[in-house]
Amino acid sequence: MLALLQSEWFKLRKSKVVFIVLVGPLVGFLIGLTSDIDMFPKEANQWTSTLMVMNLTYALLFLPLITGVLASVICWYEHQAGGWKQLLGLPVTRGRVFVSKYVLLILLIVVIQFLYLGSIVAIGFMFNYTDPFPMEIVWKSILGGWIASLPLAALQLWMSMMFRSFAAPLAVNVIFTLPAILAINSERFGPYYPWAQPFSMMYIGGDTSDVFFIPWEQLLTVVGGGFLLFFIGGYLYFQRKSV
Repeated sequence: MLALLQSEWFKLRKSKVVFIVLVGPLVGFLIGLTSDIDMFPKEANQWTSTLMVMNLTYALLFLPLITGVLASVICWYEHQAGGWKQLLGLPVTRGRVFVSKYVLLILLIVVIQFLYLGSIVAIGFMFNYTDPFPMEIVWKSILGGWIASLPLAALQLWMSMMFRSFAAPLAVNVIFTLPAILAINSERFGPYYPWAQPFSMMYIGGDTSDVFFIPWEQLLTVVGGGFLLFFIGGYLYFQRKSV
């Protein structure tokens, strides 16, 4: 497994993955830089207000989109000139190939989330925030966004393995990302919509006593159930994929 991860990373280094990873945190930084937190009550924490403004665009649009782009990049080499046949001709199992690509994808999302955290801290220092840093709230938002991306990453990796075209899974991702803007306003559909879950987990307007701002039941059934559904579905599809 370690050798597979090293191989996947070696292939990924030749792509523009560094620029892709930096896009989301950079966009979040620019939003925080131009945001006006004076619209919030004066007693509101400056860090929390900035985080709420930044999350609105970052978690709702850019995090799901970048996850899809990374999934496509991770599978791009194998879709070229019989790459799947060459890879699976090596003494490796299909299951390990799928898991290694998924692990690499979620590790890249972790890096993006930490860089996004760095952009939040940078905004605070630039504007000389004097309010105490809400460590628990910020960490819940950062880690919650990553956990909510686990089922979405599995689904997008599944689609990236299914389509030979680099643009096809990206187009599907864009088509389903945009309705998330409407889904988050629906109590009936919002919690179950995969592309809306990162925002729901990073949204800090709910009960901060809940784990990741959402009830345990929703975390286990929706996020956990979605992860099992998409991961097992993608795993079984790849086991039967014709190369």
